[in-house]
Amino acid sequence: MPYPKHVLPTTVVGSYPQPDWLVDREMLSKSVPRTRMMQMWRIPEQYLEQAQDDATIVAIRDMERAGIDIVTDGEIRRESYSNRFATALEGIDSKNPAIIAARSGPTPVPRVVGKIRRSGPVELRDMEFLRRNTGHAAKITLPGPFTMSQQAKNEFYKDDEELAMALAATVNAEALDLQKAGADVIQLDEPWVRNDPAAAKRYAVKAINRALQGITVPTVVHICFGYAAVVPGDIKPSGYSFLAELADSTAEQISIEAAQPKLDLGVLADLSPKKIMLGVIDLGDPEIETAEVIAGRIRRGLKYVSADRLIPAPDCGMKYMPRHIAFGKLKAMSDAAAMVRREIS
Repeated sequence: MPYPKHVLPTTVVGSYPQPDWLVDREMLSKSVPRTRMMQMWRIPEQYLEQAQDDATIVAIRDMERAGIDIVTDGEIRRESYSNRFATALEGIDSKNPAIIAARSGPTPVPRVVGKIRRSGPVELRDMEFLRRNTGHAAKITLPGPFTMSQQAKNEFYKDDEELAMALAATVNAEALDLQKAGADVIQLDEPWVRNDPAAAKRYAVKAINRALQGITVPTVVHICFGYAAVVPGDIKPSGYSFLAELADSTAEQISIEAAQPKLDLGVLADLSPKKIMLGVIDLGDPEIETAEVIAGRIRRGLKYVSADRLIPAPDCGMKYMPRHIAFGKLKAMSDAAAMVRREIS
């Protein structure tokens, strides 16, 4: 199915909850792994791909049943949004990680020990599987080059900018393959631009534009303040340290977390050329919001962004939520978007 023609098309940021029979959710809840965490999977390795395929179909069907217009594969095969792609590249040593200090404590990260190369596609089968198993518009996500450069220890390139540009070339090669495989939308996840805004101002947009070079389907850059399960709402800032700069990126859409941090949506004026994927589901709230509450958040967005430029979405990936709550929230968002569509038609 092509990209939806109606206004306020609904989507997800990327991840959907993995079933308890597939992953150890208690282990998962303690971190956002940068290196591989194979011990997280409950299924023996020889059956793992088959189990991930089955769980992916469940995630796709849940999104379709909830009324989501642009679905993903739920990132069911990933231990985190970024580590599967990052650790598949040549030049990366994730078996002998460096330990860095992070907000959650000492964190193992891959070491960059040689020239970064993509020896072959990483997510191509994921995209082909998604395309075969849905008639909806299909989006696939990739970790952004700036974020990956921040999540690794650089022991090879002269500086982090050179590393980010090398990573951008691999992301671009992957994105071109995913486009050929039928991706209707390609999204880069770049949450780390807010962690080091000074470095981001120097080269994040340059790296993002290199990563999206030659992509002709709609593209998205997602930024957020971190998963609600890992970064509680009371320590989230009320504004972005790097946002207006993304107006200079070639991405068609900018995806922002807005519901949980109660973001002042006046910042959207800085992104006037872009479509906005607006976070209207608070993932820190264990209650399923009513459609009316979510409709109110969509209406607030419409004060700053025209209906043809607004795409309702959750704040962030839903990976860490109980599955029935994730489904309920998506259904309420779809109902809310339909409600507001009727009001403005």
